[in-house]
Amino acid sequence: MTLLKRLLGTPEGTIGLVILAALFIAGLLAPAISPGDPLRIAGRALLSPFSDPSLPLGTDRLGRDVLAGLLYGARTSLAVGIAAALSAMLLGLFVGMAAGFAGGAIDESLMRVVDAFQIVPGFLLALAFVSIIGVSTPVVVFAIALGTWADPARLTRAQVLSIRERDYVAAARVIGMHPAEIAFKEILPNALPPVLALSATIVAGAILTEAALSFLGLGNPNLATWGSMIAEGRSVLRSAAYLSVLPGLALAITVLGVHLFSEGLTRALGHEGGSQ
Repeated sequence: MTLLKRLLGTPEGTIGLVILAALFIAGLLAPAISPGDPLRIAGRALLSPFSDPSLPLGTDRLGRDVLAGLLYGARTSLAVGIAAALSAMLLGLFVGMAAGFAGGAIDESLMRVVDAFQIVPGFLLALAFVSIIGVSTPVVVFAIALGTWADPARLTRAQVLSIRERDYVAAARVIGMHPAEIAFKEILPNALPPVLALSATIVAGAILTEAALSFLGLGNPNLATWGSMIAEGRSVLRSAAYLSVLPGLALAITVLGVHLFSEGLTRALGHEGGSQ
């Protein structure tokens, strides 16, 4: 049974995968559904939803298409979330592998660095970093990764410390395998599944952090984002609540989908580990 079949065998995994697939498709088809710049003026300002067939979800205070903002916002949120999570996972895997495999003074030094990053809340670290360096998509991605890499590093180290004492690793040392070969061929593949399960949670946190930064005006102003759409609707919340409610719902559904996918992936990986 493949990992995908095990994932689809769990209700959480199936629902989460369907939600994420729908968001990916919506993001990919955004140029076909709403061609042109999503930040352009598309019609009369504050047009209510379903009052104009060409603008089914209405317009915001500046006359921008809300549907276009939601579709392109999905692309932004998923791209930033996945890129930030991938960066955090790679950095965490590298530091955790180095600390757990080397041990001694290297382990102690790297773990003190990890402790220092875990003390500071990830959002505050990202907020400070973006405020100092400046606003751009790569900076936002790096700032989010900077606040989330410590958890995968600590989990990877714990896995490596457990695996490096096992018989097959000792046998690899006896036959003369190079330490790097042992690390990447014998230890890393077995340490990876729990860290991969953590990655979905990091994606959800990264999406929320990106939305919060955009809400505060620290996102890329040239991109449509759900956070900036929620912030845009604050001033007309009484008369046009849909401007904040719709992107807020999209954000909540996305995080729910990632969370359910994470739960399903954890169960699928657990079954895989139990079957080996």
